[in-house]
Amino acid sequence: MGSQEVSNVDWQGKHVTVAGLGVSGIPAARVLHGLGAVVTVVNDGDDERSRAQAAELRAQGVSVRLGDGDTLPESTELIVTAPGWKPDKPLFAAAAEAGVPVWGDVELAWRLRGPGAAPWLAVTGTNGKTTTVRMLASILAAAGLRTAAVGNIGVSLLDAVLGEEKYDVLAVELSSYQLHWSPSLRAHSAAVLNLAPDHLDWHGSMEAYVADKGRIYEGNSVACVYNAADGATEDLVRAADVEEGCRAIGFTLGTPGPSQLGVVDGILVDRAFVTNRQKQAQELAEVADVNPPAPHNIANALAAAALARAFGVEPAAVRDGLRAFRPDPHRIEHVAEAGGVTYIDDSKATNTHAAEASLASYDPIVWIAGGLAKGAAFDELVTGCAKRLRGVVLMGADRALIREALTRHAPEVPVVDLDRTDTGAMSEAVREAARLARPGDTVLMAPACASMDMFVNYNKRGEAFADAVRALAAESA
Repeated sequence: MGSQEVSNVDWQGKHVTVAGLGVSGIPAARVLHGLGAVVTVVNDGDDERSRAQAAELRAQGVSVRLGDGDTLPESTELIVTAPGWKPDKPLFAAAAEAGVPVWGDVELAWRLRGPGAAPWLAVTGTNGKTTTVRMLASILAAAGLRTAAVGNIGVSLLDAVLGEEKYDVLAVELSSYQLHWSPSLRAHSAAVLNLAPDHLDWHGSMEAYVADKGRIYEGNSVACVYNAADGATEDLVRAADVEEGCRAIGFTLGTPGPSQLGVVDGILVDRAFVTNRQKQAQELAEVADVNPPAPHNIANALAAAALARAFGVEPAAVRDGLRAFRPDPHRIEHVAEAGGVTYIDDSKATNTHAAEASLASYDPIVWIAGGLAKGAAFDELVTGCAKRLRGVVLMGADRALIREALTRHAPEVPVVDLDRTDTGAMSEAVREAARLARPGDTVLMAPACASMDMFVNYNKRGEAFADAVRALAAESA
């Protein structure tokens, strides 16, 4: 849907139900109310925080129903849902029966763009989304473009499209949840970084998860960027309905073919956006310009570079943007060295695919793992990293699943199983890892699981690890 058509939507008096109080629901309710819609917010929870949020919205004229997120309010013409609400909720079944459309906050932002709105360069994938989008924003800024990292991170998408600041282009991170609820999104160019089982409890199947990821390519106008090492991402490009002239652009850690970006002798090169891609390659940056230069992070940099080049960014800006980029905390972050052992915090590795990338970056490793498995299996992960493991320390609610995989595929590796799920377990985990490690080893916390069994989020888990490591380092100094 074009921006001109979108901007002419008449919200005055339109009955809209917003599903969920929270980081997306509250801004959506306020924006829609400000546009003249009759807004009702429904929320599953009825706790103290929800009541305080509801009171603020009611004071502004928004209706709020707490403790009942399953009943469709009468007269509802549209639902705008928080991305985390599962598609099988009774609310959505009732909406389908009543012919009421369901949008996510991303869809709402897309529909509210005004004429001449900034195009979107969109990124999804099981892992690496945030890093890639932030790299992309850094490259775009180095090219002198007004930009922001938005979507699942950074600036709110609604703020970005409705705020006073005018952008030239937006770097947009999109989760599978957000894509599920974004039927009319049409990006300038988009990338799917990788695909591995994740959030299957939400999507219901791997096929449904992959299909939602593939929505990001629909209607692309310039480039669909895929991972040459992950055939499933290329399959999604082949299946996408794109604008005429839109190109498939691959990225690879090896030597690139025509219409690909890749690596040659420590140099990131472009054989896609050059005059003669059969015979020409354009140098973009050195591997050393990528921070940190772990293999999966180089892949992130290539994907970011591909999207930037699709938008017409010059090679020098790719180099300068990558040099200026600093990774977020808890993403393969060096914490300290103590007793000749390096301690790395990759608390963001909340699934097996992310942990696999981390484990491939170091050798030998004492691995700290465990948490909430989210339906994952660990056999393939353990098989792939077994030869790198000096030892393993397990913690968290679903640690038995990893222990059983280790018993099957790495029976010779010593395992410490911490039978406690209090937050203080992290200090013991670090001490046990230090006991197993030898000088030259890396103690790597890449849990391969979510954190919510013991911590508020992966950030708090990473902070607990870093605090425990620093305390240990201070003792041994």
